[in-house]
Amino acid sequence: MDAEWWRGAVIYQVYPRSFADSNDDGVGDLPGITAHLEHIASLGVDAIWLSPFFRSPMKDFGYDVSDYLDVDPIFGTLADFDRLIDKAHALGLKIIIDQVFSHTSDEHAWFEASRQSRTNPHADWYVWADAKPDGSPPSNWQSVFGGPAWTWDARRGQYYMHNFLASQPQLNVHLPAVQDALLASAKFWMDRGVDGFRFDAINFSMHDPELRDNPPLPPGGKRTRPFDFQDKIYNQGHAEIPAFLSRLRALTDAHGGRFSVAEVGGDHADREMKLFTAGEDRLNSAYGFLYLYAERLTSEMIRRGEAMWPGEPGEGWPSWTFSNHDAPRAVSRWAEGRDRKAFAEMAMLLLVSLRGNVFVYQGEELGLPQAHVPFERLVDPEAIANWPQTLGRDGARTPMPWLSAAPNAGFSAVEPWLPVDPVHLPLAVDAQEADPASTLQLARRLIALRRAYPALRTGRLGFVETNTPLLIFERGEGGQALLCAFNLGQESVAWSLPEGWVMVEGVNLAQDGVMPPCGGLLARRV
Repeated sequence: MDAEWWRGAVIYQVYPRSFADSNDDGVGDLPGITAHLEHIASLGVDAIWLSPFFRSPMKDFGYDVSDYLDVDPIFGTLADFDRLIDKAHALGLKIIIDQVFSHTSDEHAWFEASRQSRTNPHADWYVWADAKPDGSPPSNWQSVFGGPAWTWDARRGQYYMHNFLASQPQLNVHLPAVQDALLASAKFWMDRGVDGFRFDAINFSMHDPELRDNPPLPPGGKRTRPFDFQDKIYNQGHAEIPAFLSRLRALTDAHGGRFSVAEVGGDHADREMKLFTAGEDRLNSAYGFLYLYAERLTSEMIRRGEAMWPGEPGEGWPSWTFSNHDAPRAVSRWAEGRDRKAFAEMAMLLLVSLRGNVFVYQGEELGLPQAHVPFERLVDPEAIANWPQTLGRDGARTPMPWLSAAPNAGFSAVEPWLPVDPVHLPLAVDAQEADPASTLQLARRLIALRRAYPALRTGRLGFVETNTPLLIFERGEGGQALLCAFNLGQESVAWSLPEGWVMVEGVNLAQDGVMPPCGGLLARRV
């Protein structure tokens, strides 16, 4: 199991811009993370996933990489990263970093060379295409951030493709030389001690070389962008992606079995997650957006998630997350008028009870709601483009509140890049450290259960059918099994533990025989 430390792990996501600012420039940095590693270690998690800290013009806040092999000065230096790795390992924490392999920044040296001519050594490293006879883009593909996925470049007299911002040109990952360069990037970081990778938007990494138009989706569903109108079968999920993932897996295996997890969004995520993790020669795990964009938390959604990964031979291993830097915080999406603290605590118990790896986003251990960011302070291009139709991403990226009475919640001595919401101040780390009944103290106990009970870490999950609206399932089998019960509804339900079970941990339980809204418990066999 040492070689598979990640199976069933709890992984804490750090968004570096917003975790801790060590040099008082308003932006979080690597030394700030290093200074607060004890907080993360105290949660009992297995690993940290760091969102991008590479050199970048920050048009998409680090997901537009201009140099895969260096730290952006706003975050520190390579020496700072080495110190972070060393301290994390000394505390028993693994480090996972993002690799953004579907696109780069338009300021990357590869793209600056590629756009100069059609014959230079990097000419084919990106996706270029001629205009249609009428001058329009080569296909109808749409960008995630709005508008066509093509931008005209006068120097080459061609369009280049971008699934995201125009400043994020699409790499031609079909090309072996591009794959070799990306593999060299991964090796560089493994040689510095990195324990694994999250591969960002990996289903976007290859396109249809024939540039066929995407068909329209059937009517219905929420549509805030032109992107939402298409069935993205030609600019996502290409059949050659698994072969590239096999090259990545061979590399990580050659370095002692480093962990690999794919981020897979989109209408075909269920199929692609299974495909990208099938067998022993692809990625270890994958997660999608089942929970991240869901407006309500329901028993049906939990059942759907588990049905994706039934545990068949040759199947990959799932990962789950309720919140991250790309989605509004779960408490604000799901509480629906219920007590936010109670809901946050039930959600944490449910998360650590699921089969698979679980990601905890910074601040989730505090029960943070989505922060309010005034329109004039928005910086995320997606949030600005879709305002006010969506909650946006900036509200999930505001500074971590460390000190309830300090300026800017102890994140920085100067005004931070995003404002601190006053609602977060009473939930700051120092306030919750002093309160034995806080969400933070409970989160530590719940995460500890994953270590204490192997059934929670790797056991099977089987749903228990009842005549109540409660969500009930068992983890593990026989004498090692655990019973997990949750009230995801708005009304109390009459229910008692079945004979032969004794409670291990409970949240929001006031009286025997009643499961209130946001109530939940774990029980073991007597």
